Amino acid sequence: MSWTVTSQPQTMIMSSSVSSGAAEWTSGICDCCEDCKQCCFACWCCPCFACKTTQDFGQCLCLPVLDVFGCIHPITMSVRVSMRHRYGIQGSLCNDCLCSTCCVPCVWCQMATEMKKRQIPTVLGDIISR
Repeated sequence: MSWTVTSQPQTMIMSSSVSSGAAEWTSGICDCCEDCKQCCFACWCCPCFACKTTQDFGQCLCLPVLDVFGCIHPITMSVRVSMRHRYGIQGSLCNDCLCSTCCVPCVWCQMATEMKKRQIPTVLGDIISR
């Protein structure tokens, strides 16, 4: 039995706010104190917290150590951008750069909270490195 084609596929035009299905961060940049232990860890030892969060995200444990060498934090910004893309969170590179430069511990807390709330799956890099 063969089926006849009755209509051609149509292109869908959606508005920019709906087309990307973009979500918001589950916590704000200043909502660090939602988890007091996490907040204290990030404030008192931000490099250690950043390394732990980066490893949980599936990247190299020592990657955030490179941020120590300057006032601009490219690793913090790139992990934030990567997380936005992975979860479909709306935002801009300019906003990521601004947040990553002004309040590094708050950014790492926000990213750690995001991973907890979304239950990030294990990536292939984690399995291979174990």
